[in-house]
Amino acid sequence: MSDARHRPIVLEPGAGRAYAMGAMSAVFKADEAETDAAYSISEWFLEPHSAGPGPHSHADHDDIFYVIEGVMSVLVGDRWIDAGVGSFVRAPAGVTHDFANRTDRRAGVLNIYIPGGFERDMAGIVQWFETPPKA
Repeated sequence: MSDARHRPIVLEPGAGRAYAMGAMSAVFKADEAETDAAYSISEWFLEPHSAGPGPHSHADHDDIFYVIEGVMSVLVGDRWIDAGVGSFVRAPAGVTHDFANRTDRRAGVLNIYIPGGFERDMAGIVQWFETPPKA
């Protein structure tokens, strides 16, 4: 094991590696290089009345969501939950999940992705939101 997990990370509010995706944005706070791939932590924000990434699952990763702003609608399995500030939702590996903002105010979640490595997918995710495939 390298000593990456033993180095502190201190970030000011809003600091981190930012990704803009239209009505959705993300800021990565800690990634696999900083945690020896144990986890990735990021903030995700959705503007009012906007969809998230779409229903999906991860075969080998848990997704944990902690609502930090507004009310986020979170899909876990086949159930949508309207989660307010302080709500905690875990989507275990293999479980379909999604999130959306169905309100008139911005909503945000802190995401913990276990094990780490989520940031490796961000270039493709950003590109997809710039030019999503036609249905």
